[in-house]
Amino acid sequence: MIAGLSHLPTGTKLFLILSVALLPLALIAQFAARQTTRAADLEVASHARVAAKESASALNIELAGDMTALRVALNALDEDGADTPSCARAQGVFGQQLAAGLRFTIADRDGRILCGSAAPSPVQVTPPDRPGAISAGLEPETGLALAMISPSRAVTAKVFFPVMMLADIARPVGFTAPYASMLVLGRQRLTLQALPSMTAFDRTEVVGLPLGIAGLTFETTLRSAPISSALVVAMILPLIMWAAASGIGWFVVDRLLIRPLRDLRTLVASYQPGEVLDLRLARSMPAEEIRALGDTFRTISRTVVAHEAGLAEGLVRQTKLTREVHHRVKNNLQVISSLINFHARGARSAEATSAYAAIQRRVDALAVVHRNHFAELEETRGLSLRSVIGDLASNIRATAPDRAGLSIQLDLDSYLSTQDVATAVAFLLTEIIELAMMVQHDAAIRISLKPPAQATGAEDSAPNHLLATLRISSPALIDSDPLRVELAERYGRVMEGLSRQLRAKLYHDPLVGSYEIAIATTGRDGY
Repeated sequence: MIAGLSHLPTGTKLFLILSVALLPLALIAQFAARQTTRAADLEVASHARVAAKESASALNIELAGDMTALRVALNALDEDGADTPSCARAQGVFGQQLAAGLRFTIADRDGRILCGSAAPSPVQVTPPDRPGAISAGLEPETGLALAMISPSRAVTAKVFFPVMMLADIARPVGFTAPYASMLVLGRQRLTLQALPSMTAFDRTEVVGLPLGIAGLTFETTLRSAPISSALVVAMILPLIMWAAASGIGWFVVDRLLIRPLRDLRTLVASYQPGEVLDLRLARSMPAEEIRALGDTFRTISRTVVAHEAGLAEGLVRQTKLTREVHHRVKNNLQVISSLINFHARGARSAEATSAYAAIQRRVDALAVVHRNHFAELEETRGLSLRSVIGDLASNIRATAPDRAGLSIQLDLDSYLSTQDVATAVAFLLTEIIELAMMVQHDAAIRISLKPPAQATGAEDSAPNHLLATLRISSPALIDSDPLRVELAERYGRVMEGLSRQLRAKLYHDPLVGSYEIAIATTGRDGY
């Protein structure tokens, strides 16, 4: 369950947890209130049952006694229609009830009255089909009628009990609580006593008992505890308290904790390096702990600002120092170049002048790499091999002897490399061009830098798109005795060492007159 709630907001999870935790308490309180009401209802039901038994017993005695006396007269008149003493005895038995409104009649099948009144009852009642049985009829607000038939089926007897008489008979002795009573026969109902001022919120307890005469049932109704405001509150208050406790818990946590944390998170998320957090919103938050957390974030942001200021100042100092170092290196290379040039002009032989020129070209190669590295220092993208090779070719043409008709043609794509690779490439080009000049003074040299057809000869596993092929071709590099001599005596070992520094194999095509090597780069310039 907890895992299923993990994606919900904290306020929602708290509301659900409180709801589940407090719901049993609310149900227990509601159950206790219902049990109290049920106990009161049981007590009322007990009183109703006692009253119903007393009333039903009184009615049963009265009705059974009257019907027994009437049956005696009915049977006597069935044997002798002129039995006047039997009729007189029946009238004597019913004397007191006749004064209370009771009426009876005994008549033959022709309708001739043998005993009793001419109109005994306004209630319609049909005599039973068999002798000994009693049939009944009820008329609301009027009374009860009973009928029976003689053994010969020639004589019938009917008796009418008015409602007021029945109500007096059914009134329980010593019972003072408001009650209602009625006789029930199927769907017919005769109210003997009604409850006054019944409302929609009144509750009652009903007890019904059979009288054992003609299918009649006597019902007694007593008021039970009404649906009062106190009862409603007792039933609903636990649920209201459950909902209120869960809602208040969610509200307090959401307003005092979750929402301030959300606002603080938004404030921290919008933080930009170099800024100091504006925590005026955090200081107005209701939770002291969250205000303390906001002050901590503000202190951290101030520390970050101070640290970044220190880093920026250190970077400025480092940049100045780096510029100074590069400036001094450049000056030193210029001094070395000037000294070599000075000694070259004072050389006494062509061999010494050539040697000084060779040294000059190597110093110039290093100076070219250093100058381009210093130019790219701010962007730190890497050195442009196209610029390095172009400057190097210009310097070599400028330092070549006047009698040499050296020509250099360039076909270079834009590649970037590190300083170490650029230095090795500059020295390798210088060695190969000087080798061609030693074999043929007026050598025509072509230098190209292109994407490789395939990554061959690279010792490192550099991606193919970071490789470039450097190719130097010239008729002077075609296999010949002078070329082999120069390679064996001076240039071969240097060129091999430089290729190892580039971590690639230097390929020589003696038939075409070209050298080719794969160079690791840092990417294309402008890509």
